[in-house]
Amino acid sequence: MISAGEFRNGVTMEYEGNIYQIIEFQHVKPGKGAAFVRTKLKNLVSGAVVEKTFRPTEKMPKAHIDRKDMTYLYADGDLYNFMDVETYDQIALPASDVGDTLKYVKENEIVKVLSYQGKVFGIEPPTIVELAVAATEPGVKGDTATGATKPATLETGANVNVPLFINEGEIIKIDTRTGEYLGRVNN
Repeated sequence: MISAGEFRNGVTMEYEGNIYQIIEFQHVKPGKGAAFVRTKLKNLVSGAVVEKTFRPTEKMPKAHIDRKDMTYLYADGDLYNFMDVETYDQIALPASDVGDTLKYVKENEIVKVLSYQGKVFGIEPPTIVELAVAATEPGVKGDTATGATKPATLETGANVNVPLFINEGEIIKIDTRTGEYLGRVNN
């Protein structure tokens, strides 16, 4: 059990039948009345962010999230197949559990499969991935002073904005949390 007075960023807890991770918290002591804790919580199953206030003495159970390294093997219709890197057991997850988290992940890459009490609820891709640019328009020479970007399609099918000097076939780094271009990979 964790009391609201012990909240820290990143702590996972069970609240109202859901699993939440604390994104932000603030201890508030108004001039009149009792102190309280204002929080922003992210529902780890649905991804929704909600704001809640708690009394500092309120207690809720801590949620232990299991993060297991697994290799993403392939997609088969609405099923995504993964293999445990230690036991070589394979599991298939429906698209509803995976969401769009694999749009920057190639086959045979390691991801973290998130589960709570044995039920898988999400996938955590690597923070930074290296992907080839499959399609993009050629940049216009002399149009680089403004830091302009253009759309590009990656080898996984995801779309990102890249600088004008990036060409098809180049390998670039992408932040999977934001979908931002980070730079070229030095060959």
